Amino acid sequence: MFGIDDPGKEDVLPLIEQLHGYLSDLYRHPLPQAIGVENLRRSDTTFMTARVDGQPLACGAGVDHGDYVELQYMYVVPACRGMGLGKQMLEALERQVRAGGGTKVRLETGTAQTESIELYERSGYHRCPPFGDHHANPSSIFMEKPL
Repeated sequence: MFGIDDPGKEDVLPLIEQLHGYLSDLYRHPLPQAIGVENLRRSDTTFMTARVDGQPLACGAGVDHGDYVELQYMYVVPACRGMGLGKQMLEALERQVRAGGGTKVRLETGTAQTESIELYERSGYHRCPPFGDHHANPSSIFMEKPL
C-alpha cells in the first residue's frame, strides 16, 4: 500500500496536480515552479504514495538536508480524508527517514491547513523557527519532530 514511487508516473501526476490546485486555491496564488516533478526526482528526495487497488490516493516526500529531513508534498485525495490515510502516510515517511538513519524531521505547512496542523501536533510535531531556505511568513507554520 505505501511505497517509494515515481512522481512522474502517469497515474501519479494527477495526484500532484490536485495538490497544486488545492494549495493554489487555498492560498489564492500559484505555486512556485521550484516544487515541480523534477525536484521530486532528485537523489536527495524520496517520494512515496499510498495506493489502494493500484490507485494512488495519497503522497508525501522527504528531502534529506543532512541533519534533518524535510517532509513535503503531503496530500490525501478529498474522498479519502478522515480515514487515517494522512496519518499512515506520515508514519510511512517517518519510517523511511529512520531507515535511512535520519533523526529529525521538519516541515512547513500553511495556517489555512488546520487539519494538517492538527495531524502534525497529534503526531508529536512542535513549532519551530523557519529553517533551510524558508523565511518567516504570516501564512506559514514551521514544525519539527525528533525521531
